Amino acid sequence: MAAVEPMALPPDFNPETLMRSTSTEVGTFHETRLAARLAAQLLAHGAVQDIELSERILVAVLRCQERDERDPHYGNFYWMREDEVVEDLNAVEFVLEALIPMMLQHGDRLSSVMHDRVLESVRLGLEEIRRLDVLVAYTNIAVLDILNTCLGGELLGETAIAERGYDKLVYWIAFTNRSGHPFEYNSPTYTSITLRALKQLADLVQHRDTRVRARAMAARLALSVALHLHAGTGRWAGPHSRAYHSTVVCETPPEIELVQSWIAEGIVPPWIQAVLEGLPAVFQVSETAERDRGFSFTTYQTPTFALGVASQLYQVQSNVCLLHYQRPGATRPGVLYTRYILDDKWFGDFYHATDRTKRRNLLDEGLFWGVQRENQAIGLYTPANMTEGKSAKACLIWLDRAQVDELWVGEQRVESLPVLVSPGQVIVVGSGDVYMAVRPLTQTPLGRETPLELVERDGDLVLESYNYRGPFKQFWEMHWPGFFYEGRPICCFYLEVAERHAYPDGRAFGRQVLRGTVEETLGPPFTYAAAGERVYRVAYQRDGQALGLEVELMAWKLKRRWTEAGEIGWPMLEAPSARQTNTGRVELGEASLVCGPEAAWLWASPESGRWVAGYLGLTPAPLTLTTPQGQVEVTEMGTGTVVWDQGQVTVEATGEPVVKVSLHRDDRQ
Repeated sequence: MAAVEPMALPPDFNPETLMRSTSTEVGTFHETRLAARLAAQLLAHGAVQDIELSERILVAVLRCQERDERDPHYGNFYWMREDEVVEDLNAVEFVLEALIPMMLQHGDRLSSVMHDRVLESVRLGLEEIRRLDVLVAYTNIAVLDILNTCLGGELLGETAIAERGYDKLVYWIAFTNRSGHPFEYNSPTYTSITLRALKQLADLVQHRDTRVRARAMAARLALSVALHLHAGTGRWAGPHSRAYHSTVVCETPPEIELVQSWIAEGIVPPWIQAVLEGLPAVFQVSETAERDRGFSFTTYQTPTFALGVASQLYQVQSNVCLLHYQRPGATRPGVLYTRYILDDKWFGDFYHATDRTKRRNLLDEGLFWGVQRENQAIGLYTPANMTEGKSAKACLIWLDRAQVDELWVGEQRVESLPVLVSPGQVIVVGSGDVYMAVRPLTQTPLGRETPLELVERDGDLVLESYNYRGPFKQFWEMHWPGFFYEGRPICCFYLEVAERHAYPDGRAFGRQVLRGTVEETLGPPFTYAAAGERVYRVAYQRDGQALGLEVELMAWKLKRRWTEAGEIGWPMLEAPSARQTNTGRVELGEASLVCGPEAAWLWASPESGRWVAGYLGLTPAPLTLTTPQGQVEVTEMGTGTVVWDQGQVTVEATGEPVVKVSLHRDDRQ
């Protein structure tokens, strides 16, 4: 057998530090997790030189583990070689994610001394993971905890450690089943981490039920991803719980390429390809990530655009209102997104030193409630933490003003910026294949100067709605607990998107939006002693269609959201081709799923002769999937999936289910 050639090293590998390095304007950094991954890759490649270099890199990695027993994070790792203390508590998860599979698959290639050193490092790391016991709501890190604990316990031969991982997977599923979708929802960055961790777990874990549960959860996540890929632009449609700015403005490759690679690598089930190919031209999908805390997300897609709105802000990296749209001839799709910004920050003011691509992120410093009905949305912002400052504003940001073909304010076409917008005027932006209309609503003043203004910032078009602009000052009225607090200031807007070919120009679309009736009411102010409510209600109606939002401003609590069809509620998953319930029955077209009264979903593609059912219940129960082609009956169906592919049936579930398949006469061969 020919000798294996050494693996090519990444160009940023520093032979002096034995780690990959990144140089920025604030210094040179070496990420511990990247070094651990490189060591694992070299050991897997297996050339003699690679194994020797892998051991040297592992020495550098292990030097970044906290080994002082007095430290509360003893056993964790420094995110950077340059760190002096453990600050990012997730570091241990990302390092062990590389080291544990490496030891399971290729640990025998290490010298006995290094083998034992790595195992001891893993043991200390797993103890830290157990102490941290990350909340299952922190989806990607919780799944890394599950991965590392299951595989680490099996690697070390420690049953108690492994069982903690098996049990935490069950706990995560039970937590998710309360609402439908994992809490860290629809994230181009972090869903990828979760799915890859579930794939590694399913591939390497010895515990069969854990393997099946991991695949079942990966299938549910993959279905949601597929339903949020916009065919027109290839992008991962919003809203996003978390995303980096390069993803938001489409500087990264289209996410459809990422999902295609997942299908090829087996990270997601092969039937996901059929989901992508069978998406309707126009549809809306709604899901709930945590009903008890009011987190849901809705996306509406047409061949031209995809608009997504979240019920509320997940955290500062969120995209609560996000639009992708086609711009023929442009290098990137068009993007509209929103932010609440304090003190006029802009790109370059935020920097995450661990970000190797030097991405700048414009964080959302607000709180938000939103409601969506297809191509219409209402968004309500307030500053999240504003006790002092020089400005506070809600912003709607259009990527690349040069790609804006039409800009209207009321009846006037705008040719130059900046321009002030008067109360009651509708702003219409024409770009690519769409018109976007914004109807500004209530804007609470916190000072003398609270303009509503269209400006250009770093080449982008921005609509800035100020709650305050003026000298730096303290806001006594914003303190709670406090003696002057009368509720949160707000900036509200109505947004509507339309196909550009449907109107002769932007002014005509603006007139159409202005035809609609806006109703706003705001309760009288009072000083708050943790009792009483001050409710803001907003609704938009036109041509028999309506959407509305009602929020209590003292505690910033959602009261209700509605459309002309009534209260929106908290659907687990609702789309034309997919549905999830916890009632024990799911119906979709001519297909039905009857199972235990726990979380279960169904995807249907009658045109291709495919149906997939997922039962995420933790109590085994009989299950029956009925399709136009036939029926599947499963006794004692545990957590798992049932795939009907043109009469061929595959069932994977925990326990020992017995499967009976009945084909209709016309479908029998």
